[in-house]
Formats: sequence, structure tokens, C-alpha cells
Amino acid sequence: MRVTIDGVPSQAAQGQTVAGALLAAGRTSWRTTRHAGKPRGVFCGIGVCFDCLVTVNGVADVRACQRVLVDGDDIRTEEP
Repeated sequence: MRVTIDGVPSQAAQGQTVAGALLAAGRTSWRTTRHAGKPRGVFCGIGVCFDCLVTVNGVADVRACQRVLVDGDDIRTEEP
């Protein structure tokens, strides 16, 4: 499948989560905390925490560990 991560075309496997695609692309963190600026990525992996939030297809605050990719998804993170 083809997806876009922060404007860069990337390949992903069928059934892979957004977090899986980000990790496969070498990204271990993709947002920072509001107050301390600490890096965040996957923490719990089961949708309980809010560490892995991203924007998918313009929808903000999507849990990357829970969202299964669809061909053509546009993933946006807070990291440049």
C-alpha cells in the first residue's frame, strides 16, 4: 500500500497500523508533550494512553497504535 508520512511517500503492509508504518519508516517518536517538550511515540500500544496521537487524512488526535492503514492515507505528525 502507498501512504504519505509528513508529505513523503512511503510503502506499508496490508493490515499494518499507522504506528507500525511510522516505526518501519524509522520514526520512534512523532509528537512532543505540550509543557515539557518530551518526545512521544508508541507507549502502551493498546489505545489507553495518548502518546501516539497523529493526524490522518486531516482528522486530528488519531491513536496511531489503533488505526489500521488504508491505501492512500496521509499521516501528519508534529515532528518536522
